[in-house]
Formats: sequence, structure tokens, C-alpha cells
Amino acid sequence: MKKIVHGAVLIMLISVGSLFAQQQNVSDYTFVNVSIEKIYAHSMGFVVLYRTGILPQQVASAFIPGAWFSEPGGRGQLINLVDGSREWPSMSIFTKDGEFSHVRLRVRRSKGHETWGLVPQYANIGEQFKGIEEIRLKF
Repeated sequence: MKKIVHGAVLIMLISVGSLFAQQQNVSDYTFVNVSIEKIYAHSMGFVVLYRTGILPQQVASAFIPGAWFSEPGGRGQLINLVDGSREWPSMSIFTKDGEFSHVRLRVRRSKGHETWGLVPQYANIGEQFKGIEEIRLKF
């Protein structure tokens, strides 16, 4: 009988311990992930065309300042996907307490991939990058 009681107490302690461990792993961040249709490198940052959730499938754009990617722990993170990976390029927007925190771009390392494009030289889009403090996705 003592063995049964000790076993039951041990199981309860393990269950309570795992409950506390799970509560400590809760994050204050939430994110939205969208597939990248096309990404353009510009001297002032990146222009990202992404798929919206609206049917028929539509495309929206986001202008992301290059300065966000200049330091570790900044507002932008660029992750290069290795050639041969089956993962499609994507953009993740992270928020903390409902406010924009940072953006993560997962792109192909090879600029020859179909998602990379060239900004036409005559395109005057530099003004689009000025004053950007956050990214709000359109759906």
C-alpha cells in the first residue's frame, strides 16, 4: 500500500513540475508568416512582395529599411536558405504586446532564384523607405 501511495505522489510531483516548466516557456512575442512572391534588393533596403490571404490570390508590398539589418539584434534579420532546400522564402513579422518588434526574412542565398528580382534603374522608390517605423501586413 505504501508503494502505491509513494508512486502516486511521485507521479503528481512530476506532473506539477512539468506544468511549471511549460509555463516558463511562454513567449511575449507573436508572429505572422507570409510567403514571399518577389524580393528586390535596393540601396536603401528591401522591397518584399508577399501573398495575401485574399482570394483570388493577391500581392501586397512591404518596404523594409536596410538599416534594420545592420546590427545583430536589430529590427531586421536576414536568414539565407541553402540551395536545394525545399523551404520557400518567407517573411515573418514579430509583435510584442501588439506592437511591431522585428522582421525576419528567410530568402534564397542565390540571387538567381526566381524570388529575387532587380529594381529597374529608372524606378525612384528611395522615398518609400523614409520614416518607416513598423511593418503592417495587408490581408
